[in-house]
Amino acid sequence: MALKASICKAELSIADMDRSYYESHNLTLAQHPSETDERLMLRLLIFALHAHEHLQFTKGLSTDDEPDIWQKDLSGTIEHWIDLGQPDEKRIKKAIGRAQKVSIVCYGGPGEVWQQQQTGKAFLDKVSIWHVSADECKQLGQMLEKNMTLNCSIQDGSAWLSSNTNSIEISPKAFH
Repeated sequence: MALKASICKAELSIADMDRSYYESHNLTLAQHPSETDERLMLRLLIFALHAHEHLQFTKGLSTDDEPDIWQKDLSGTIEHWIDLGQPDEKRIKKAIGRAQKVSIVCYGGPGEVWQQQQTGKAFLDKVSIWHVSADECKQLGQMLEKNMTLNCSIQDGSAWLSSNTNSIEISPKAFH
């Protein structure tokens, strides 16, 4: 018998001083049985960092032809493709061919090794690559609750995520 996804709800208020974006979002996140708490919360943080009225979570881990998060225009054109982890070259090229903008967010220790292996690949000139440390991911995972009310303030590339019981600062590092 297949395990079902766990559902989490988040009321996320975003104050992004870098982009002058100030909105609240009521989000439903499905956590795939193989997805860690850290990865789920990282998806939520990345949503906050790129928030837009058309940004949405996809089927994620359960499908190969969609990223974790994407932004589509009203005609269905993919404006921004956002993948978490360490996608292979074929997947990255596919994303470049389908979307106007592609971002990859590596996380944890192995992400740094993956980033170094990508150095010099010409097609990556069209991709933004970011890294979130293992310690920051651990802190994010500890914030997970079934029903969350979160505030996210963003300034100078850093995000301050707070709940009723916890507050952390996350500073994704740009690889290129």
